[in-house]
Amino acid sequence: MKTSEKKIYVTQPFLPPLEEFQPYLEQIWESKWLTNSGPFHQELEKKLAEYLGVENLALFANGTLALVTALQALRITGEVITTPFSFVATAHSLLWNGIKPVFVDIHPETFNLDPEKIEAAITPHTTAIMPVHVYGKPCDVEKIQKIADTYGLKVIYDAAHAFGVSYKGESLLKHGDLSALSFHATKVFNTFEGGAIICPDAKMKQRIDDLKNFGYADEVTVVAPGINAKMNELQAAFGLLQLKHIDKAIDRRREIDAQYRKKISSIPGIICPTLPADTTYNYAYFPILIEKDYSLSRDELNDKLRQQGIFARRYFYPLISEFPMYRGLPSAVQSNLPIAKVAADHVLCLPIYPALENESIARIISIIKGK
Repeated sequence: MKTSEKKIYVTQPFLPPLEEFQPYLEQIWESKWLTNSGPFHQELEKKLAEYLGVENLALFANGTLALVTALQALRITGEVITTPFSFVATAHSLLWNGIKPVFVDIHPETFNLDPEKIEAAITPHTTAIMPVHVYGKPCDVEKIQKIADTYGLKVIYDAAHAFGVSYKGESLLKHGDLSALSFHATKVFNTFEGGAIICPDAKMKQRIDDLKNFGYADEVTVVAPGINAKMNELQAAFGLLQLKHIDKAIDRRREIDAQYRKKISSIPGIICPTLPADTTYNYAYFPILIEKDYSLSRDELNDKLRQQGIFARRYFYPLISEFPMYRGLPSAVQSNLPIAKVAADHVLCLPIYPALENESIARIISIIKGK
């Protein structure tokens, strides 16, 4: 790596011009309303619901608390079927609620939970399915819902990657009983930290709003054993500013995706997964699969990129099922998850974010080509 070359990470937060944030800060300082559903919080809930094409949205301090609360809101217990190919927060949210994760293998093309494997994992203790829209690509929502309806199960989508994604002309977030979003700094849309739950109706939103605020209904009434998961005014203000620029940011992600596909897809031994059909995609990540006929292994390529100051990510590696708190589960055995294991061992996500320059993209591609 040349000393003049800057480091490039798999993702960087999208930061609008600093001077645009100043008026928001001044309003917060003047009002002295820092949290507890302040005016920016209320405005962001409304504007995000409009932008995402949903009726009700509840903001959270982060996406993990949104998942934890979604499970509580639906009173989920027992066992929940989920994927091993995700960030650990997916399964952790189950453990925090005293729920047993049951891992099911993924589809080889989408990397999402494979509906064909779900029914065999259902037991008398199963109460819900928690799929993940991996990289923002839609799960097979129709098949999953049909299974849920047949067995009387709830469906909670971990939609951490799916901000702004639409499927067959409507928001992907409308599927399932609830969908949980993440607004972490690494996501397409961020509020530093943050998240949200998409609610089907006002009654469920009220229950979720109670749960994220200690179960506090009024000065003398607590209606549920809730937690403190509220988004503060600084986060909400930053979200409102981000929302003004989000379409431009996604457009730039689309351009970067196209450049990668054009120049990498012809390299022997590297597979660029296809874009989802019937979907308005958000280009949240750019995963590639490193196959045996490439000149290097996945880990060797990852190391080579790092030596050049390019920090790609083996996302998701290892599988959730391989971590100590999960590997003792019967569903976590490797023979139960062969496709997920192959994906975890071969996937590498390349840098993609709005500020990534064409020159940097060319450098990444040149290294992959071995030049």
